[in-house]
Amino acid sequence: MVHIIGWGHTKFGKLDGQGVEDLIVEAGREALAHAGIAPGEVDGIWMGHFNGGMVPDGFPSSMALSIDPALRFTPATRLENACASGSAAVFAARNAIMAGEAKVALVLGVEKMTHLPTRDVAAALGHAAYQKEEAGLSFPAVFAGFARAYFEKWGDKTEALAMIAAKNHANAMANPLAQLHKELPVEFCATESERNPMIAAPLKMSDCSLVSDGAAAIVLVADDVAKAMPRAVRLRAAEQVNDFLPMSRRDLTAFEGPREAFRRAFLASGVTLDDLHVAEVHDCFTIAELMIYEAMGLAAPGQGETLLRQGAVMRNGRLPVNLSGGLKAKGHPVGATGVSMHVLVSRQVTGTAEEMQQDGASLGMVFNMGGSGVANYCTILEAERI
Repeated sequence: MVHIIGWGHTKFGKLDGQGVEDLIVEAGREALAHAGIAPGEVDGIWMGHFNGGMVPDGFPSSMALSIDPALRFTPATRLENACASGSAAVFAARNAIMAGEAKVALVLGVEKMTHLPTRDVAAALGHAAYQKEEAGLSFPAVFAGFARAYFEKWGDKTEALAMIAAKNHANAMANPLAQLHKELPVEFCATESERNPMIAAPLKMSDCSLVSDGAAAIVLVADDVAKAMPRAVRLRAAEQVNDFLPMSRRDLTAFEGPREAFRRAFLASGVTLDDLHVAEVHDCFTIAELMIYEAMGLAAPGQGETLLRQGAVMRNGRLPVNLSGGLKAKGHPVGATGVSMHVLVSRQVTGTAEEMQQDGASLGMVFNMGGSGVANYCTILEAERI
């Protein structure tokens, strides 16, 4: 098995004065110190980084060697899989450990975005869509397509989306690393206004995740290394599922790729949805979180709204979702997101999430998604020592 033994996480937001390398170094040093691992013990480095032209640094993996001179000559590889680039790095490092090619892996995720105008960020992210059919569509427009199809089949869910936004903003208030510390009432999120304009109908600004800078890092190790450590979080399951890239080949009212990733993760881990205590999921847009509830089996198709009204996904509910604030309020520096999710769930299951902590949490889920439900990564994390 593979275990997380330490982590680092910068603040997310508009981080003027910090470039890609600065963020890598900050998160990486924190993770190695937290793990108690000397840089010279690292067998390999894996880095999630989308970029898409947002920064001139298209070859950042060896910037990790700036963390410490002892990392010189350590193999370092950049992974890119749209908004799931961070999880792609986690999974690649895990695979190397499971293959016996490494015992200690440093995994980083990083993105620098806020220096660009929003239109330029949208254009860069749009490269993750199917260019033959979807070129020129922004990702708000892509997910607005999901929302329109969902609304047409199941009715207008504007208030449900507003409840998700309000929930995640409220949760972020307890996360000092989050980009936004501002509570938003459900009524505000549900209503189009000058302060909450329509971005791509029916999605308003309050339905969209943030443009962010930031980095996160974890240290993964093999079984024999983990035994000597003061903390260990086991990757009880880690499953990747890719679906067709063209939206035209998929049912826009159902996240079939995510559903299959969840199914495989539950099968591989031997746990059920009812065993989970927390989940961090990919709320790039509020409609995505709503559909993820149904894809994971927490609600029947079209019934995700009931979970919000019953409080099931709220703090101290049946399965609290995005206690960090999620992409919606914690922030979404694309390449860092998947690694950040693994950090936040690791903190939850080890009882070290401070104000974010869910009482009694020892088993958690990460779901990170690249593109429009295309690259789907689901991890089940379990605390071994608290």
